[in-house]
Amino acid sequence: MPVQAAQWTEFLSCPVCYNEFDGSGHQPISLGCSHTVCKTCLHKLHRKACPFDQTPISTELHLLPLNHALLQLVGAQVPDVQPVCLSSAEEAEHYEVCRMCVEELALYLKPISGAKGSAALSPSLLSRPMQRKLVTMVNCQLVEEEGRVRVVRAGRSLGERTVTELILQHQNPQQLSANLWAAVRARGCQFLGPAMQEDALKLVLLALEDGSALSRKVLVLFVVQKLEARFPQASKTSIGHVVQLLYRASCFKVTKRDEDSSLMQLKEEFRSYEALRREHDAQIVHIAMEAGLRISPEQWSSLLYGDLVHKSHMQSIIDKLQSPESFAKSVQELTIVLQRTGDPANLNSLRAPLELLANIDHNPDAPAPSWEDLESVMLAVKLVIQGLVEFIQNFSKKNHESPQPQANSKYKTSMCRDLRQQGGCPRGTSCTFAHTQDELEKWSMPACCLDRRYAMQGTFINRGF
Repeated sequence: MPVQAAQWTEFLSCPVCYNEFDGSGHQPISLGCSHTVCKTCLHKLHRKACPFDQTPISTELHLLPLNHALLQLVGAQVPDVQPVCLSSAEEAEHYEVCRMCVEELALYLKPISGAKGSAALSPSLLSRPMQRKLVTMVNCQLVEEEGRVRVVRAGRSLGERTVTELILQHQNPQQLSANLWAAVRARGCQFLGPAMQEDALKLVLLALEDGSALSRKVLVLFVVQKLEARFPQASKTSIGHVVQLLYRASCFKVTKRDEDSSLMQLKEEFRSYEALRREHDAQIVHIAMEAGLRISPEQWSSLLYGDLVHKSHMQSIIDKLQSPESFAKSVQELTIVLQRTGDPANLNSLRAPLELLANIDHNPDAPAPSWEDLESVMLAVKLVIQGLVEFIQNFSKKNHESPQPQANSKYKTSMCRDLRQQGGCPRGTSCTFAHTQDELEKWSMPACCLDRRYAMQGTFINRGF
């Protein structure tokens, strides 16, 4: 019976006996399916197959090499490299280069030491998505054909994520939300804030979940009337734009009528809030991609939900919207970004290895790469990850600067009415009215401006107006 696989973060211990890998009794050995077990557990298997997914092991167990990358991560003494049984000396040379690349890349999974010899440890420079993809690569068995297919696929995935992170590093987070909502409005749609948008979607569902067919006008009026009690700012125009967003997402079955308004009926697959919300979120992500915006799952969760709880939900939507051509398009986008910024870190030198990774066949049924191609892929992955890490260390503003509060183009001269009357504000931190007395004082008009107005008008100005 298959055994439950461990979480990806628990890759330094055997998932069968739960002992941490070491250089003696629990030496790590990776299988072609990318699962890694200790040598002791491997030789106790009743059949020559992975204990997790039952993938057959084609190589003799005693010929499977140890995973030296994992041994160096646990701080164990790494034994001499044992010779591998391959068809030719040339293949063995390619294998050796690939193995060394994997071991060097694995070091990025180690926490980095604190500044000036401090014993304190800080997290890896790589993001969790990059770490997760790198763990997949580190656990691949290169002497198995299936392992070589998987390591190439992992290399492509690492390259694609590297491009995304480099584009994110060059974006101005202060302008990101403004650019996103401008792109949404340009398509006749609107996002009203996490709380208000959620209520609007639930009211659309309430009106149509039983299969009713309503005209757009009637649907919008129903939602506005129900929303007004909690959100007095709800209007027919804004709710109409929310309905348009769902229409763009093909959530409605539309029945046209002669000389009368068309009827809109919610499709059966979207008659639950989870399904409707997922399609709604996917449409906004799609609009962002059309506009050339790259937004991380954390940022998406904050923008659409006002929290960081929905990172996985947003990541799954992003992954689903990715196409085989997305990688190549992202490389082109990065090139344009670098031209605009002057490329002080010489990231344009990564274009050739990134294009090589983008051209890898993403099909799961793709044939196994030749040893020569595998070496080229591993060297390319090593180059792009080194480039990303060096950029983060030396040029990333996020790494060297403490986050600055977003400059507010409008002074906050009065308290938010929604917060005062309803106990909550759908606009959150982007609200142009103050939510606390401290905020009111912080964003009130500067004294120099007040003095100038006093001199010009000679009248007292009520700053709380």
